[in-house]
Amino acid sequence: MSWMFLRDLLSGVNKYSTGTGRLWLAVVFIFRLLVYIVAAEHVWKDERREFECNVRQPGCETVCFDHFFPISQVRLWALQLIMVSTPSLLVVLHVAYREGREKRHRKKLYVSPGMMDGGLWYTYIISLIVKTGFEIGFLVLFYKLYDGFRVPYLLKCDLQPCPNTVDCFISRPTEKTIFILFLIITSCLCMVLNFIELSFLVLKSHPVRWLNLRERLQSHELITH
Repeated sequence: MSWMFLRDLLSGVNKYSTGTGRLWLAVVFIFRLLVYIVAAEHVWKDERREFECNVRQPGCETVCFDHFFPISQVRLWALQLIMVSTPSLLVVLHVAYREGREKRHRKKLYVSPGMMDGGLWYTYIISLIVKTGFEIGFLVLFYKLYDGFRVPYLLKCDLQPCPNTVDCFISRPTEKTIFILFLIITSCLCMVLNFIELSFLVLKSHPVRWLNLRERLQSHELITH
């Protein structure tokens, strides 16, 4: 899978982000994307072939594997990376819309098309909320699908066409558990950074918005009187 588009997308958002947002981008690049590409894909490369059960009944291993791993973990991580990164596309599109308006009107309509004000502020806030929601949703999905964040050594399976309860073994469970915990920790770190950035933007803009509202009310009172 090519990650060039995702990399270019995140790099484009970097110049519109706050300091915390840039730190989030660094965590996604170094501790999630690079670790996924360099290591995680190789650890789970042959997960189906290396899944073994102590029975030779045709179809038993396939049924048990599909039961314990309904979705490939490595593909689910790839989907998670894509989903938590694409809300940043909202910011890029909004800035492109501003730049397009200035070109059509051939004059300066904004202090800077990338400045965090007006509608762009709301777009950025929405992107942070959506990213955090995706992070929480995928963590819950991981936990529900795989019954926790730990890869066991032994799995008991009694599904048809297995003749009885059979023992199934997963290759390198300790190594896979370490990678799972690492990715879960980085996901939680990204959520914390999103929350910090969201709080910073809201608290920073609150006094300014309150003053603007107060000025509007005062001007309205002067007009009415």
